[in-house]
Amino acid sequence: MLTTRFCDTFGVEHPIVQGGMQWVGRAELVSAVAEAGALGFLTALTQPTPEALAAEIARCRELTDKPFGVNLTILPSINPPPYDEYRRAIIESGVKVVETAGFNPEAHLPEFRAHGVKVLHKCTSVRHAVKAERIGVDGVSIDGFECAGHPGEDDIPGLVLIPAAARRLTVPVVASGGFTDGRGLVAALALGADGITMGTRFLCTVEAPVHRRVKEQIVAHSELDTELIFRPLRNTARVASNSVSRKVVDILREGGEFPDVRDLVTGARGRKVFEDGDLDAGIWSAGLAQGLIDDIPTVGDLVRRIVAEAGDLITGRLATACRRP
Repeated sequence: MLTTRFCDTFGVEHPIVQGGMQWVGRAELVSAVAEAGALGFLTALTQPTPEALAAEIARCRELTDKPFGVNLTILPSINPPPYDEYRRAIIESGVKVVETAGFNPEAHLPEFRAHGVKVLHKCTSVRHAVKAERIGVDGVSIDGFECAGHPGEDDIPGLVLIPAAARRLTVPVVASGGFTDGRGLVAALALGADGITMGTRFLCTVEAPVHRRVKEQIVAHSELDTELIFRPLRNTARVASNSVSRKVVDILREGGEFPDVRDLVTGARGRKVFEDGDLDAGIWSAGLAQGLIDDIPTVGDLVRRIVAEAGDLITGRLATACRRP
């Protein structure tokens, strides 16, 4: 069994994280991750109200008695969600781990800290990771350019970003972007991280609450089958390549603005992909990791496989590959 300081800080058995995923981070997936000994996050804003989030937390507790957390993504909006009420629902439900992402979480930290909630903050740059540690988060998830969702604008891949962050931080670091298996976990540990976060890999599991056709498409896709949308707007997002995402790229490349693509990228359309299996209904997040995914296992089988492979690599091939004369 691999145990790192991430496991000690966040109270889980394995240094593996299922990060928050819009429309996907629901009780059936998160409870399966928890039962496997990893750390799963419900996605707060998948739930339409703070009350619905509290109900989803309760539903997850009915499925597992092991630790799990909630992702709270803070994004700019003309009409922002009631973040304070979501935070209160998390605390009042007794959740002890939160993953924050998006904007600076500093305003939320005092209340989380007062109630013994550990905070893992997701960053895409070393400078933001250093600031997150300075304001008092308990761990940092560092997203390399390979990741699904928002990789930032610096375009630094994990091979450089992970050790660059690890050497500047004292809190536990989990590496995100491109991780699917035991090889990735061992590589992350070698680069200075204390664990890994996986999104696309957990999306392609039996328990992920998305249509089977989405999972089959991930298996069929290669590492070449993603698009970087919103690049000209400096709000880059990595999504699966389909007719919609390619159209968005073309419109913006030709000088279009966000209003010209707004109807193509609505969350409702992306949700339809996951629920109905219509792969061209909207945009949906997928990382370069899909090029390493060739099956749809249960979460339990996946986590066991990753941990076993990592252990075998450390004690087997790596221990004997470089023998001294």
